Amino acid sequence: MVKNDLNQNAKYTQILMDTFESDFIFENNPIDRFRDFSKKDKTNNSDKNIKLLELKKKIGSIENCNLKNNSKNLVLGDGNIDSPIMLIGEAPGANEDNLGLTFQGDIGVLLEKMLIAINLKKNNIYSTYSVNYRPPEDRKPTAQEIKRYSIYLKEHIKIINPKIIILMGSTAMEAITGINTKISNERGKWKEIILENKTLPIMITFSPSYLIRFPENKKFSWGDLKKIKNKIKDLNINI
Repeated sequence: MVKNDLNQNAKYTQILMDTFESDFIFENNPIDRFRDFSKKDKTNNSDKNIKLLELKKKIGSIENCNLKNNSKNLVLGDGNIDSPIMLIGEAPGANEDNLGLTFQGDIGVLLEKMLIAINLKKNNIYSTYSVNYRPPEDRKPTAQEIKRYSIYLKEHIKIINPKIIILMGSTAMEAITGINTKISNERGKWKEIILENKTLPIMITFSPSYLIRFPENKKFSWGDLKKIKNKIKDLNINI
């Protein structure tokens, strides 16, 4: 099935790799826009909101943190808290810090195109960051900062309880896997983490901010996106 899809759209592949234009959606089936919200779903949703609020308070009470002291807002996360897809970026930038939302501005535009290319929308997944405050001058978080916030990040994952985790950028990779080598050596490979006896598949890929600076690497991200799309199909995930 995947092979046929690729053959059918072969003439568009190079354009998509270069631009991630939203016009190209490699899925012929209609999107299921209807959900059965049972009483159980509403209860779970309420529980998640309470736990997320508690988590936000925990993070907000952190002391002696250079990240927190130099930021305007704590950026916890946004999107569908019941989504089976959880996307973890590196850290908020200036736009995100001002608005308190994930992946804004040009970075958000590119991410939207990347997701739409595999028939996903940002508001249908859940997005967060490895650290929840903007680093001074947008520097990379230190190893100590990544480790400190990874405790809250793993609690965050347990609350959302996704079926697939997408790690965008080396900071996200280090926070979840402990790997601090070049991301180019690790991206595009399915890995697993175990949280509370639950095994979760994770895909490491480049962050949108990195791709804006180095657009020649979009072709590698496109390969990663196709693997994510295939995993969604393999797990029979409807989103």
